[in-house]
Parts: sequence; structure tokens; C-alpha cells
Amino acid sequence: MYSAIAANKRNTFLIVGGFIALLGGISIWWGQTTGNGSSAIFILGFIVVYALFQYFVASSIAVAMSGAVPIEKADNPRLWRIVENLSITEGMPMPKVYVIPDEAPNAFATGRDPKHAIVAATTGLLAIMDDKELEGVMAHELGHVKNYDIRVSTIVFGLVSAVGVLADMAIRAAFFSSHGNNRNSNDNGFGLALILIGIVASIIAWFIGPIVSAAVSREREYLADATGAHTTRYPEGLASALEKLGQYGRPMRRASSSMAHMYINDPIKPGLVERVFSTHPPIPKRVERLREMGGKF
Repeated sequence: MYSAIAANKRNTFLIVGGFIALLGGISIWWGQTTGNGSSAIFILGFIVVYALFQYFVASSIAVAMSGAVPIEKADNPRLWRIVENLSITEGMPMPKVYVIPDEAPNAFATGRDPKHAIVAATTGLLAIMDDKELEGVMAHELGHVKNYDIRVSTIVFGLVSAVGVLADMAIRAAFFSSHGNNRNSNDNGFGLALILIGIVASIIAWFIGPIVSAAVSREREYLADATGAHTTRYPEGLASALEKLGQYGRPMRRASSSMAHMYINDPIKPGLVERVFSTHPPIPKRVERLREMGGKF
């Protein structure tokens, strides 16, 4: 199991590192095209600032988009007790606990670090899971918090979003350049270069970026499964819960593709086989991995 955790961390580092290197190359290209090397620094600075903005507001946005409602122990002693016991086991601060009024079973975690963590479960999840299964699900979600997965996924989402904004800026700049008063071959060449940069950045934002984001998310899901199994010492609880999630076909009412990666199961099309843009590995594969771990505890 520890080798699997190490491999997932290594793969995530390589994926994010490669994406950042690609963005750096685009920024340098922009600087050379415009003849102003400092513009590359501006672009990289903009990307960093935008990613940081996403980093600090992502949790509030996720809670608002899901319709989650905060609870105290008296509101749902069963859920609260499970989260509290898992937090004590992991030596983590008690996260804020939310319930999402939705019949589709699902759960998510958010928060930039354990001190600002939030875990949420739908009413549908609470209805169909027994205690061991619910414990497995919440251990998985706390695994995301422990491994700082939300931090990684938020930064990746911020990077992808920033590139989309820059692509729009490049195309608009090219448009205004081509319609300016001084039309000559140099201006036209500059405008064409900006259009080319905009097209490349658009491909990164709308095709390569989502693939990178999905790949990171899939790796972190495997890691959270392994971490949750290690916490409970009972992988079968999470494996059984995942099987139930895979059998349930109804999407969440307020599901959003922008936060699909946060949930334990795809909230839009649960149970589908793995696709290039899928934020989750196939449930049968996750169950298989968990049951392979079962004999090692």
C-alpha cells in the first residue's frame, strides 16, 4: 500500500510539473513574439495570482454550489461521531461537517489544509450506507484532506482557468491589432502571432488542461482510497460503499462539472467506465485495489 501511495504522489508531481513547464514555455513564446521579455513575467505572475485566488475561495464556492448545510453533533450524531473518531485516529483537527439535501449518494471534502477542512455527505449517502461503509467513505474524504489533495486540485484548476483567460486576451489583442490605424506587414505579423498564441493557449485550456486535471484527480482518488483503508484498517467497508455508489445511477440535482473532481464518485454520470476526461477511476478498478489491500492488514 505504501508503494502505491508513493507512486500516486510521484505521478501527480510529474503531471503538475509538466503542465507548469508547458505554461512557462508559452509565456516565453509570448514574450519573444511581442518583443517584450517582461511580458512573460507578467503572464506567469497573472497565472500565479489567479491560482492563489482560486485556492482561497474554492471551499466557499464548493459549499455554495452544492447546497450543503452545516450541522452540529445534535443534528446528525451518527455522521458527526464517525467524522470525529476518524479525526482523532488521524490526529487531525475536527473538520466542519455539512449535509447536502440530495437523494443521490455522494460525498466530498474541501479546504486548503486540515485546519480549514470541510466534509459533506448527501442525505442519500446517509440513507443507504451502513456504519462501516459510511466510515470508509468519510475516511476517504479525510484522506483527501490529509494528503492536501484539495490544494493540488485547486491549483491545477486555477492554472487551467488562468490559461483560458490569457487565451481570450491574446485573441482580443490580435483583433484590435489587426484593426488598428497602422496597418503594415509587421503589425499583421504581430497579429498573426498573437492569434497563434491564442489558439495554442485555447487548446491547452480546453483540451490539454482538462486532461491534466482529470489525470491528477484520478491519481488522488486512488491515493485517498489507500489512505482511507489505512485509517480504518478495513478496506472492505470502502469497497462495499463504492459498489453501492456504482449501482446507483441517478446524478445529483445540483451537480457541477467544475467541482466533479471533489466528490467520491462522479456526481454527473456515476458508474461510467473511465474516459479521457473522467475525474474518477472506474469503480471496479478501485474496488479491486482495495480488496487486494484487504489481506495486508
